[in-house]
Amino acid sequence: METIQSKGARGRVADAPSGHWVYRALPQGVWPYAQLARWDRPIGWWLLLWPCWWSAALAGAAYFEAGDGVAAQLPSIWHLALFMIGAIAMRGAGCTYNDIVDEDIDAMVARTRSRPLPSGQVTRRQAWAFLIGQCLVGLIVLLQFNWFAVGMGIASLGTVAIYPFMKRYTDWPQLFLGFAFSWGAWMGWAAYFGSVSLAPALLYLGSILWVIGYDTLYAHQDREDDALVGVRSTARLFGENTKPWLVALYSGALALFAAAFVVAQVAWPAYLGLAAAAAHMTRQIVVADIDDGDQCLRLFKSNSTVGWLIFGGLVLGSVAAAI
Repeated sequence: METIQSKGARGRVADAPSGHWVYRALPQGVWPYAQLARWDRPIGWWLLLWPCWWSAALAGAAYFEAGDGVAAQLPSIWHLALFMIGAIAMRGAGCTYNDIVDEDIDAMVARTRSRPLPSGQVTRRQAWAFLIGQCLVGLIVLLQFNWFAVGMGIASLGTVAIYPFMKRYTDWPQLFLGFAFSWGAWMGWAAYFGSVSLAPALLYLGSILWVIGYDTLYAHQDREDDALVGVRSTARLFGENTKPWLVALYSGALALFAAAFVVAQVAWPAYLGLAAAAAHMTRQIVVADIDDGDQCLRLFKSNSTVGWLIFGGLVLGSVAAAI
């Protein structure tokens, strides 16, 4: 009997996890689409989701004048659920689009040449159809929000469209990934208030620096192959100076997050979550070995813990403010 997503299995993708529930739950004919959308690698949609949830929690935790007092609220469960569905759909659409654009490059890189498009498991026409289907799901989710938030969501498509091409023209493709993956920092606030302000702007800028940091760690997995095929990245740019750059990027991100909290006047427990996130990010830098691809991947994935810590702090801030 053929092992699900084992080394000998048909449909094997080199950088996909073995034995994932996706491969047990879905027919084998659907596996290539699951791999295009990275359903078997949820870290991507979690990292896309965190700025959305932070922004929603920041909006709820923000002090605002309400009659004769000051009030704060927990983030809307409905909004959090919509952001999760939207993040899964749009991360999948983004990965599918990225694979369409990068088919020629993926064919030359050991870790990616077995992906569905370069390996011929799906055609470009099928990939485009799947991409459109995922975008429609994202659109349905987006239309549940106010019209200002809908406009903000549509505006994000520009950042998504240009990102896959940046690795060909700049050493800073991670910056453009930051523009796209941090867009949720606007969305949670816009969905709550129907407008944006300085607080989500600071959150957005901080998230961009965070994304550059964690995706630099991720890119160190492919540093040698990227050099051979001419793909550019901050991992190649920073090289042996990656740790000092991570210190600067993560420090800048934390400072901007703290500034967003100050501007939004969130309660003190939010800063405890930020301090815990700072400790986790410090540990990433201390233990990082840029020549160990497996460890770089683990550290990259650990950034979801940063997301939980910051979100948890903001929720606690709302609870404290309401007491």
